[in-house]
Amino acid sequence: MDSRQVITSNGAQKLTPMLCRLLEVFMRNPEKVLTRKFLMKEVWETDYLGDTRTLEVHVCWLRKKIEEDPDHRCYLRTVRGVGYRFSLPK
Repeated sequence: MDSRQVITSNGAQKLTPMLCRLLEVFMRNPEKVLTRKFLMKEVWETDYLGDTRTLEVHVCWLRKKIEEDPDHRCYLRTVRGVGYRFSLPK
């Protein structure tokens, strides 16, 4: 059985295909600031950056899955005006 999940201190967390793809892109680029444009192209295969909140919503959902406390981010941080950075645990 092929499953998409991440194991955290809170147990196994199931991921949707898009959340899994988003996490994969972040994990392949640790400590790099990834722009919204790059993420939209890599994950959703689109150049559209207009009025959509798709990326922000998916990042919020992903944080709820991987962060011990989504309000005090450790792994997935916003880089204001640019995009996001995935940090490895220290």
